[in-house]
Amino acid sequence: MTTAVTAHPDLSSASDSVGRRMAKRRRNYVRLIVGCDAFVICLSIFVGYLARFSWASPPGVTIPYAYIAVGLAAVWLVILRVSRGYDERVLGYGTDEYRRVAGASLRLAGAVAILGYIVNVGVSRGFLAITFVCGTAGLVIARWIARKTLHRARIQGRGWSHRLLVVGDAAHVLELVRQLKREPYAGYRVVGACIPEALVVPRSVGLPPQQLGDVPVVGSFRTIVESATSVWADTIAVTGAAELTASRLRRLGWQLEGSGIDLVVAPALTDVAGPRIHTRPVAGLPLIHVEQPDFKGGAKIVKNVLERIVAFFAVTFTLPLFLLIALLIKLDSRGPVFFKQKRVGQHGHEFGVLKFRTMVVGADRMVAQLASQNESSGLLFKMRKDPRVTRMGRILRKYSLDELPQFINVLRGEMALVGPRPPLPSEVARYDGDVARRLLVRPGITGLWQVSGRSDLSWEDGIRLDLYYVENWSLTSDLAILWKTFGAVMGSRGAY
Repeated sequence: MTTAVTAHPDLSSASDSVGRRMAKRRRNYVRLIVGCDAFVICLSIFVGYLARFSWASPPGVTIPYAYIAVGLAAVWLVILRVSRGYDERVLGYGTDEYRRVAGASLRLAGAVAILGYIVNVGVSRGFLAITFVCGTAGLVIARWIARKTLHRARIQGRGWSHRLLVVGDAAHVLELVRQLKREPYAGYRVVGACIPEALVVPRSVGLPPQQLGDVPVVGSFRTIVESATSVWADTIAVTGAAELTASRLRRLGWQLEGSGIDLVVAPALTDVAGPRIHTRPVAGLPLIHVEQPDFKGGAKIVKNVLERIVAFFAVTFTLPLFLLIALLIKLDSRGPVFFKQKRVGQHGHEFGVLKFRTMVVGADRMVAQLASQNESSGLLFKMRKDPRVTRMGRILRKYSLDELPQFINVLRGEMALVGPRPPLPSEVARYDGDVARRLLVRPGITGLWQVSGRSDLSWEDGIRLDLYYVENWSLTSDLAILWKTFGAVMGSRGAY
């Protein structure tokens, strides 16, 4: 005979308080976003007016520009609302938020242009063009700034997050919890778990609530809705379990109607980006179609050409900096300016990666002596206070200036601007089948490992990020990584 699980009184009371506080934070963040959007739109209209007319009165006006400004701002905010630019499910994470904001603004710009052509009210096209260009860019930038603020607050435990109840068998629940904790800024805070009835320990007086890892078990598959309510969960994530059949999931969806609780299904499929995933309903089943990774084609050609153009201009414009760094290296320590090391590139082809020398001459021969002080896991050798690094080398490494000569490797076609970290031959010799997939693309000067912590990452996390990039790369993701690289370098995160 199974025992029904009821919410622990202390846990329920605490969850009620935290849930109300989280709901308030969510409302405050949405209000902040609306206020920022209104400010950016009004500022863009003002900039558009000044840029077009300065302080002079616009000629041939049939409708005062003050009325036009108020109407345009109001309609713009309404369009953002209608386009679900304030949907809590996209705020704070992913690209959908930016896409909806930019798409709504561009659609409004097109509608205004067509309407202006048909009605001919005499509104300056230059004013509208400047307003919409500044407004669209400003809205995206403002959302990005607000998101970064939210991410910092979430990491510190102060920001609004979705309260998530995870439903599934023990192994799948623990795996999903581990994945979500790896990115706390994503905004999913696990507040409880529902597991199969047979695994639930009956409540006993004096014993603490049952835990699964560090997640409290708040119910079983029979009490999912009640358990979600007791811990103030606003989202239920269903992961793998044999007992959770299609009919039970359908009934769960019916039970959640009107409750304000979202239902999401987390398949046993990780590290696959959205563009490769397509859902197709077949015979009433939502089949998930996963596209194969794209390792060649037009996009790869465009990437190669663009990166070589950027590398050419980078080498040309940083030549004075090259000469200055070379002089400082010579003055700081004995030895050559450049350090050339054999690395493994695409399809296992070896090449010489170029760097400014940051260590004493003969540093490679000293690795065995320092092996006991290695602070890295896996196949890498890393030390925070490596005695082989010169004074000038520490400065160069802090701001990644030692990697500037790798633009020459990009010009040669040996490396890319964005890609996995170029490994040593000794590392590749110990690769297993999965890790070797890093060699399907050209290594990069920067990559996900660079913008996610660099040397602070464990070997496993670095490999996971590299494989994720290999499987899911796109020109858009490359641009995002290049943008984040600037912040990572300026903040010198994980650089030693």
